[in-house]
Amino acid sequence: MKWVDNGRRMAERAKELFPPGTRIQLIHMDDPYNPIPDGTRGTVKFVDDMGTVFPDWDNGRGLGVVYGEDSFRKLTPEELLEEQQKEDINQDTDMGMNMGM
Repeated sequence: MKWVDNGRRMAERAKELFPPGTRIQLIHMDDPYNPIPDGTRGTVKFVDDMGTVFPDWDNGRGLGVVYGEDSFRKLTPEELLEEQQKEDINQDTDMGMNMGM
């Protein structure tokens, strides 16, 4: 029963660390068949009761990462700001093109 308690605690910890909307980056996934490329970023949709984190990957993939097995991390505040600035620039560029500028 101890392994069940450990698994439950690990899943709860993953849910605390990676709530929906959290931006993450994959460091490495140990999946020999169809891994997500290292460095791919995504936004967490949910964490299941086994502790698997399911993000919407920026490259369109949908494979979950296993907390405690696959290597991934939260984006830093600086990285989040950088992403937001790039998004703002892209929106400004798109608006300029739509307005005939």
